[in-house]
Amino acid sequence: MRVVYEDNHIIVVDKSPGEIVQGDKTGDEPLSEQVKEYIKEQYAKPGAVFLGVVHRLDRPVGGLVVFARTSKALSRLNAMFRDGQVQKTYWAIVPKVNDVPADWVRLEHWLVRNEKQNKSYAYDREVPGSKKAVLDYRVLSSTDHYSLAEVHLHTGRHHQIRCQLSKAGMPIKGDLKYGARRSNADGSISLLAHSISFVHPVSKEQITLESGIPTDSLWNALTSGITQNRK
Repeated sequence: MRVVYEDNHIIVVDKSPGEIVQGDKTGDEPLSEQVKEYIKEQYAKPGAVFLGVVHRLDRPVGGLVVFARTSKALSRLNAMFRDGQVQKTYWAIVPKVNDVPADWVRLEHWLVRNEKQNKSYAYDREVPGSKKAVLDYRVLSSTDHYSLAEVHLHTGRHHQIRCQLSKAGMPIKGDLKYGARRSNADGSISLLAHSISFVHPVSKEQITLESGIPTDSLWNALTSGITQNRK
């Protein structure tokens, strides 16, 4: 865990793949508890520490997670996420896209969540129990075998990016659940919650933050030219 931004009302951390945001049936210590301990030690706070979970990332995914430090920030952030006022950008490593589109591509599917399998299934038309899922993607760079896709979500469905990219023939590297041929050595999938932008729920300041980039050679090869160009 790396703290990217903090003030009296919010704290944003860079989650590592494998960490869970909130406690679940595994009993593993969640990221929320780690953040509480950080706040308790950093500010020498006696007693219980308030921390509101605003949104989540799948366990094998890394990147930015926003938490609320006050009830005022929590209620306002919940409304902002619900109303689409928070812009999140994801980066995903997928099999090489040979015919790279010149601009953004929109994917629209109908997703059905299977609770027992903890998996979603995508359909080209509405089916019973389905919810519409919409995202835009574009290809940023490629190597001989892989491409880096940038993704913007317009809806927030279960496993949406993983499911929709797989349906479009681009399963995320390491994501065995959604069609990848091999797992990643560390158990992660190559999906990163790379950046987030929103108006601060209390100060009304514009906040724009970026995650770190995974240190392996493939991420480095796909992002080096991009990150250099942005400096």
